[in-house]
Amino acid sequence: MTPKITGFEYHQVPVASGVALHAAVGGSGSPVVLLHGFPQTHLMWRHVAADLAADHTVIAPDLRGYGASDKPADLDGTAFSKRTMAADVVALARALGHERFALAGHDRGALVAIRAGLDHPDTVTHLASLDVLPTLDMWDVMRGTTAAVGFHLYLMAQPPGLPEQLIGASPDAFFGHFLDIWARDPEAIPADVRAAYLAASRAAVPSIVADYRASAGIDVEHDRADRTAGNALRMPVTVLQQDWGALLGFDAAALWRAWASDLHHETVSCGHFMAEEAPAEVVKALRALLSR
Repeated sequence: MTPKITGFEYHQVPVASGVALHAAVGGSGSPVVLLHGFPQTHLMWRHVAADLAADHTVIAPDLRGYGASDKPADLDGTAFSKRTMAADVVALARALGHERFALAGHDRGALVAIRAGLDHPDTVTHLASLDVLPTLDMWDVMRGTTAAVGFHLYLMAQPPGLPEQLIGASPDAFFGHFLDIWARDPEAIPADVRAAYLAASRAAVPSIVADYRASAGIDVEHDRADRTAGNALRMPVTVLQQDWGALLGFDAAALWRAWASDLHHETVSCGHFMAEEAPAEVVKALRALLSR
């Protein structure tokens, strides 16, 4: 049986034509939406969500193309743009009765959260990004031998066909590789949760690739248009990152300040999967953000 977040109810919520998001909902109070990363599902928030539900309505969906959410075909290159995925999140919150909400995302979910903040500034009240850079900056800093850590970004940026075939030939090895090398504390992802992540990813290879392919194309175009127009995140923003800035040779906080004037940037001593490896620190940071 697939693990669930204890005490949460599960819903399949239509958000666009032919697309419904699978979402865990719990607690009561001002709404907070939590968006998962790769190669995970909403389960990555299980510790954080349970804590925040004490005084917030917490909504933790599987992104379109992931987990138990719908996986539309990407016929024109826009089905998995972060703009489209952000619109899903806004529609989800509204369907559940919330016109405005705080938003936190990890990894891929953080990219969706950033786009939601840029496209829907009157809807997103607070924004948290966990261990990612905005898309435009990510590609700018990836260079030389240090770019080897992001080999999957280049693989899934290729035209349809080859990436799906290569990953689909051994999906557990591919997705499991990242669960292994990105976690500083392997015990933070127990066997049943790991199995759930692998099963969900195994069933979603084309849509996961499409999500990444969009980040090498249309998402860059959207970010560049915002940068040119001087658009930025107007709400309070908290960025949590593991200690990788010095290793890669750039100042992550400085990059973020170009996108967010009301910024709190903090380093967390753990691996990439910080909501599972250091949930207490993440909850503390989110509660501080919500008080701003």
